Amino acid sequence: MAYLDYDALKRTPLRRDPYDFLIVENFILPTRFGDVSRDFPKTPGPGSHPPSELDMRGHFQALMEELDGPEFRAAIEEKFAIDLAGRPTMYTVRGHVRARDGSIHTDTKTKIITVLLYMNEGWEADGGRLRILRSATDLEDFVDEVPPNGGTLLVFRRSENSWHGHKPHEGPRRAVQLNWVTSPDVVEREQGRHRFSTRLKKLKGALLGARG
Repeated sequence: MAYLDYDALKRTPLRRDPYDFLIVENFILPTRFGDVSRDFPKTPGPGSHPPSELDMRGHFQALMEELDGPEFRAAIEEKFAIDLAGRPTMYTVRGHVRARDGSIHTDTKTKIITVLLYMNEGWEADGGRLRILRSATDLEDFVDEVPPNGGTLLVFRRSENSWHGHKPHEGPRRAVQLNWVTSPDVVEREQGRHRFSTRLKKLKGALLGARG
């Protein structure tokens, strides 16, 4: 059962200014978006959460299996003219952002390709819209701005100048980040770090609930 619009991805040109990226709105098929949205897992606060710590089920789980599958990988390989065979993947889920999130960065050198898939049913806020930037210093010097709603897809090749960030926003903001990375050690280290953080948030939530 397909959830993703591969034809739209194939039609979308790869943009090279200021670095290699593409944006596809409604990459999650509109006829499937509602199903996926209803099964989006509850996240214990802001930050990135590994799937091992979440209640992955139903249409959302099926979507993640497709996103991490061979057809999507082949489409990205073709679009970016890159061989990802043997390169491991990892992904995390976000449900909320803090006001301090969204600072300008390039992603770590261990990431090869970054995939961001947004799953908000609407987005009216000025903040929280990821910007493709020309520099590390000016959030207003942007090439494009990504609407984080309706299954919008952003994919970019990590580089020394793959600057991106967004204006501050605090509150719900659903997104999945998937990366092809340089080695299995990266997956183990990064997923372990996120797993530890998620468990601390769960414990904090449980303690606050008990006090209440």
